[in-house]
Amino acid sequence: MRSRLQRIGWTAALVALAPLAGFITADDRHGARPSDRPSSHESALPKPVVIGHRGASGYLPDHTLASYALAVELGADCIEPDLVSTKDGVLVARHEPNLTATTNVADQAQFADRRRTRVVDGVAEEGWFASDFTLAEIKTLRAIQPVADRFKGVDGDFEIPTFAEVVRLAQRKARQENRTICVYPETKHPTFHADLGLPLEDRLVRVLRRAGWNRPDAPVFIQSFEQSNLQYLDTVTPVRLVQLVDANDVRLDGSLDLTAPYDRPYDWTSEGRTDLFPYLLTPAGLAEVATYADGVGPWKPYVISSSGTDADGDGSADDVTGDGLVDERDRSLLPASDVVRDAHAAGLLVHPYTFRDEQRRLTSDYAGEPAAEYRTFYASGVDGLFSDFPSTAVAARAQFLLDRDPSLLACLTGEDRGLVCADSLPDADAVTGMGRQAP
Repeated sequence: MRSRLQRIGWTAALVALAPLAGFITADDRHGARPSDRPSSHESALPKPVVIGHRGASGYLPDHTLASYALAVELGADCIEPDLVSTKDGVLVARHEPNLTATTNVADQAQFADRRRTRVVDGVAEEGWFASDFTLAEIKTLRAIQPVADRFKGVDGDFEIPTFAEVVRLAQRKARQENRTICVYPETKHPTFHADLGLPLEDRLVRVLRRAGWNRPDAPVFIQSFEQSNLQYLDTVTPVRLVQLVDANDVRLDGSLDLTAPYDRPYDWTSEGRTDLFPYLLTPAGLAEVATYADGVGPWKPYVISSSGTDADGDGSADDVTGDGLVDERDRSLLPASDVVRDAHAAGLLVHPYTFRDEQRRLTSDYAGEPAAEYRTFYASGVDGLFSDFPSTAVAARAQFLLDRDPSLLACLTGEDRGLVCADSLPDADAVTGMGRQAP
């Protein structure tokens, strides 16, 4: 490892921390979880995983091969495809079943008659839905940037990839980069798809099996906001599973608003279960999650929330910055919750979402520096995080690691003076076993 680092410059070395970000160590090959790792590994630097959220979606349109490839080039350890089904049962990467916001479908006259209203998780939506299109038809569409204040110069340039194509890209990039590239798919609205007769789970596992990745050591995490599909997946695949935890908004005092449909997993609503999302992050809820999953993916305010001010007592947040807007810049951080500690005590990984660079999304404590938010969450003990801007996440991780152990600088610059760098920075080839035992 030292010889490799000696061949690269300082700037490149920061990015080179990405393949060293071993989110699973060799001790996890037999299903050991973070709290079970031997004490001999406690001296190794923690290396939180960076997950390219929808690829490098801060730079390029969501869920395109270009976005995923850029995320890898920028140092992401994982790429995250959201999965929905076509009419003919093929899994494609789209943020939602409704294609309206993320593709140019509205501009395609030949599909004008496909516009319709569907009920997704109890909410009526109008638009064009993937389940009304065959894969061949989906392939005629092109992706667009759904966020208004992001770069839209390549709208219409990229087609919609299948999940199988995303997996092949990850495998190809892993060979090119000579490091592990993880795929982190999310099953989007499983109950909705099941009700259409297009269940996602077996199709997902079939793609993994064909790729040689339905095995305990495959670089795969499967995530979902619903529970029953994860419980089913636990019986048919040994790859790691992650329970996502949502909410609707953050109130003035930092507590979470749980307005439906962001109040509970939708399969709970369908089944009549009345528990809400926050239950999943209580000790009892985490113990329940641990029976079928390996981690939790909480919305980041569950880990560290923020509060606003209401000096005039009108019940609404004040424009503290005086810029005429009320956004995250007008809020201040609250102390970290016990979620990370409690999840680790239950043997679960913690991967919060979603981190973004725009100034309007950064609380006042970060003083406009996106990397400061990442460093704060890394310091809280999270095992990884989802980012729209993986380059920022990777650079912040390097800053965090160097701050915790300045001697790492000598390893990175090739000026090792007696340090055992190879021991403090395990080679990426040793970072393999990422799954549980086969069910």
